[in-house]
Amino acid sequence: MVPIVETRTLRKVYDTGGTAVVAVDDVSVVIQPGEFVAIMGPSGCGKSSLLHLLGGLDRPTSGEIDIDGERVDQLSETEWAQRRRTKIGYVFQFFNLIPNFSVADNVELPARVAGVPRTEARRRREALLAQLGLSQLANAMPSRISGGQQQRVAIGRALVNEPALLLADEPTGNLDTKMAAEVVEVLRQRNVAGQTIVMVTHDPAVAAAASRCLSLRDGRVVRDAPPEGVKVAAVAGNSGRNG
Repeated sequence: MVPIVETRTLRKVYDTGGTAVVAVDDVSVVIQPGEFVAIMGPSGCGKSSLLHLLGGLDRPTSGEIDIDGERVDQLSETEWAQRRRTKIGYVFQFFNLIPNFSVADNVELPARVAGVPRTEARRRREALLAQLGLSQLANAMPSRISGGQQQRVAIGRALVNEPALLLADEPTGNLDTKMAAEVVEVLRQRNVAGQTIVMVTHDPAVAAAASRCLSLRDGRVVRDAPPEGVKVAAVAGNSGRNG
């Protein structure tokens, strides 16, 4: 089986005013199709930096990255943009929806940008809205729906081009606990349906939805094992924020 993600001795060093800061240090991981992997660790440990490298939002200082059997770390910006339109979906902490587009149009837009025929783009959009429980909100504007609903729209937008890999960077970090549980349940259901997911989170309760957890410290993977922590459902009734 060809891995969806494989990295070999991946390293990212930032130059901050003449001081070298190592964000990702000698990371070699293999992620198989259908896995749900959480990336955890303390603030500044390199979680988001690693995810950005996997999604082509940043370039490694050294090392190699394969996505779906293809080496991608040396691609041009144009080539990376093409991969993100077809093979990689990205969900951010802040939903980044287009405010003057409806829920339905936000979900459909990436398909139209990728050149999917209008009829097929509309079919995918309607299917995702139904699966995500958003059909009745199709004509609503983002400002008129809750944060949890906006994140579900963002997930639909990331999935409309049927990517092999879904990357999620703190997808519950801007949500209260109840809304976070709803979003994580959506991700869990998508994974059960076969979607490969790599998710950065600081919250053990959110990571518990994954089947595997990479724990980072100082840019290195220090643990690769099933997640530890309470299930999200167990805290769904609690108040407070995840951020």
